[in-house]
Amino acid sequence: MTRLRLNRRRFLATSAAAGTACLGAPLYAQTRELVIISNRGNPDQRAALEALAKEFGTSAGVKVSVNNMDHEAHKTAIRNYLVASPPDINFWFSGERMQGFVERGLFSDITDLVEQNGWADVVPAMGATTVDGRIYGLPTAGLLWGLWYRQDVFDENGWTPPATAEDFFTFGETAKAAGMTPFSIGTKNMWPAAGWFDHMNLRINGLEHHKDLMAGRIAYTDASLMKVMEPWTELVNAGLFLENATSYAWEQAAATLAQKKAAMMDLAGFISYGFPEEDRGQLRFAPFPTYDAGMGRYEDFSVDSIHIPAGAKNPEVAREFLTYFYQPDTLWSYLEPDGNLPARTDIDVSGNHIMSESKKGLVGVDGTSQYYDRDTNPDVAQAGLKGFQEFMARPDRAERILADIERARARVYGAL
Repeated sequence: MTRLRLNRRRFLATSAAAGTACLGAPLYAQTRELVIISNRGNPDQRAALEALAKEFGTSAGVKVSVNNMDHEAHKTAIRNYLVASPPDINFWFSGERMQGFVERGLFSDITDLVEQNGWADVVPAMGATTVDGRIYGLPTAGLLWGLWYRQDVFDENGWTPPATAEDFFTFGETAKAAGMTPFSIGTKNMWPAAGWFDHMNLRINGLEHHKDLMAGRIAYTDASLMKVMEPWTELVNAGLFLENATSYAWEQAAATLAQKKAAMMDLAGFISYGFPEEDRGQLRFAPFPTYDAGMGRYEDFSVDSIHIPAGAKNPEVAREFLTYFYQPDTLWSYLEPDGNLPARTDIDVSGNHIMSESKKGLVGVDGTSQYYDRDTNPDVAQAGLKGFQEFMARPDRAERILADIERARARVYGAL
């Protein structure tokens, strides 16, 4: 299939030429419009989007309106505006939060646009905006989870990151012998424990199983889930995690890594906020260890996304904008102020140390999932977050905890 090989400069030149050709055209051809709704909380990123929109509008002969909404207010407003008064472009979340709108027919299918541009070749997370084989949005950037550590600590001790399930225990004993907690975690906020569950399930049961579980198609009482909880129980019982983890928020847990009291921590790039700025250059990323050598490499990468609502008044202009916006340098100019990892692997992030480290975990992956509470129904997610928090303190309750989560799943998705 022929692919459009556009860069930002070539796109703008083409658009400008098209605009010149339209000077003698009817009035309606000169008054094309595009309405964008965004939910960006970072003022620098909002300014970047407005500058890009203006650049596109000037070159393509389009009147562009950018309406930015408060992040939390947007979560409610989108349920109304997609039905009553949809824009031409809107920003949202991928995964379960997107799928509900797709099932209601509120987002446009852009599979052909993705195929024409070959975007899936450089976006491992395209599955996050795919439903039943069709693509309904473009992943922009997100948070890639993995094991973070201090390079200076590892250099001083001659350590290498654990790569297999067996390495968990050998590394753990070595770290404890050095007077350090092997793996820091703070479960006061509940969600960090679910990050461990995601990784364990992806490594042991694989991506399709994980997606089916998140979609309510597998019971939490299924035997496959104990295949996750049993090895996880062994890690907890081996004393590899921070003691009294429920007393620590994630920032406090990250501080133990910064203070060289803990060796590693499973988190995304925002771990850097728990470090003094002068120490952030020591942070390094390692993928979560392998449990099954024959299993593909799947990672937790929670991505935001951009969409064309099904009711857009100017869908063709919206497709032009996506083609422009999703070019590597254009997308990067929008993403750089916010600091999240670009979903495109062909974007040069070498100027940002944390992004560069995170990108090591994204290149070459076989597929990605969202973070736990972004991939399943909110009621099920709440039961899971609470359950995994309890598990980290009382792993002997694993079967009962899974049964509790299963009751929530059955209420939402029905009996299996």
